[in-house]
Amino acid sequence: MNKMILLMALFFSTFVFALSEDANQPIEIEAESVMVDETTGFNEFIGDAEVKQGSLVMTAEIIQVQTNADGVETMIAKGTNEKPAKYIQSQENQARFIEATATLITYDVNEGMIFLVGDAYLVQGFDSFSGDSLTYDINNDKVLVKGSEDGTKRVKFKIDL
Repeated sequence: MNKMILLMALFFSTFVFALSEDANQPIEIEAESVMVDETTGFNEFIGDAEVKQGSLVMTAEIIQVQTNADGVETMIAKGTNEKPAKYIQSQENQARFIEATATLITYDVNEGMIFLVGDAYLVQGFDSFSGDSLTYDINNDKVLVKGSEDGTKRVKFKIDL
């Protein structure tokens, strides 16, 4: 298992992070089982999976990581309505941690984008956003929230002044 953690540390070492010191921190991964396919670069952590590096924490029932020769491309965290996937990270331009939950969270490392689908919720500073889906541009500090197509789930935005 220690060899697996070392292997994953090499994969994750190219993450784009909101805090520059996060990239220099060790990676800690926990799950009930791990599947690594070195040929395709697909890695899957199943069963109460948790990935930590510095201030970054992602948790979900399943976390899938796609890598290439340059490092990590994407991380996909799959939760449920009862136990959603979570993303937490400190950011230099925010007084508080960025916190996000959804049934599906996709982190595009190269683009610095987080996509939340299914009961999406994001806390940024003292403001909160919720909707059916949400896109968060980490690098440009922008949020786009959408309600459901059938109109049953509307967008909510709370500003704390």
